[in-house]
Amino acid sequence: MTAAALLCAATVLAASGPASADPRTRPVAEPEPRTPATPKTLADIHKEVERLYHQAAVATDAYNLAEEKADKQSTEIVRLAKDLEKGRKKLSGLKQRAGAAARAQYRGGGMPPQAQLMLSDDPQKYIESADRLHQGQKATKGLLGELTRTQQDLESYAKSATEQWKKLEANRKKRAKAKKRIKERIAAAEKLESKLAADERKRLRKLEENAQLEAQTAWLDSGILKEIDGRATAAGKKAIEYATGQIGKPYVWGAEGPDSFDCSGLTSQAWVAGGRVIPRTSQEQWKQLPRIDIKDMRPGDLIIYQKDASHVGLYIGEGAMVHAPRPGRDVTMAGAGSMPILGVVRPDK
Repeated sequence: MTAAALLCAATVLAASGPASADPRTRPVAEPEPRTPATPKTLADIHKEVERLYHQAAVATDAYNLAEEKADKQSTEIVRLAKDLEKGRKKLSGLKQRAGAAARAQYRGGGMPPQAQLMLSDDPQKYIESADRLHQGQKATKGLLGELTRTQQDLESYAKSATEQWKKLEANRKKRAKAKKRIKERIAAAEKLESKLAADERKRLRKLEENAQLEAQTAWLDSGILKEIDGRATAAGKKAIEYATGQIGKPYVWGAEGPDSFDCSGLTSQAWVAGGRVIPRTSQEQWKQLPRIDIKDMRPGDLIIYQKDASHVGLYIGEGAMVHAPRPGRDVTMAGAGSMPILGVVRPDK
């Protein structure tokens, strides 16, 4: 069993390389791909472009989550490999000690105790020798127990390493699938936009801005800002300072700085600057971080957008947030209500 376990571990070492649905109850399903109809109007193109970029955002979250898990699994495989190596050396030493003890007992224990006493010139010396033999037998028994435990540990380490390797491979496939989906959706959106004349692209951008302005105006008209009066904590101020300092840097899917960001890459790194390590993706931020009522929101909190929690921005106060919008856009300041709000989470509660 031990040899097989060690062989399995060696394989792992060689292969591992360098080291509003509620997401808490069930995973968020990706939108089903469909073949888009040819848009007839600029408004149709706007809807189709938004749909494609939204699907790219969902796939980006899936990619980032698989990447985060793969990093943890690689670290765990390295740790298990070190434990396996230490265990292998320990087992080798224990086997040598057990062999030496067995040889010693064979040399001294081949004659019955009564005969040894009768032939002994010094009965007291015999008694002392017999006592040492008894102690040696107890030590040997303990040594055999330690051998068994060490062998079991090695088998457990090898099994765990194999399981981690399987998970690592599964996440590699998830990353590859998500990456393909991201590229396809972004390419489709860019192709639609590229077919437009320059004045049509300007009008398309204006449609996008008008839709966001309309949503923000409706949000403000609800009187929500009269209720939101929370103040940023010291950690929140550091997160805001970091996020606003990235304004103008490009959105790149899967990026978390320093030169480019995706939406959750920006918010997670902002809170690293604030002294908190938070989940890497917007969906995991929504799932794992404490939720706050919008009226209790304070600067530094994260606003989660869309029913599938596929986008996130960092609230900076006065009804505004900073976010990395989508491919082709830069990190920017925008209205906190300019997109459908799913909820608010607080990293430093």
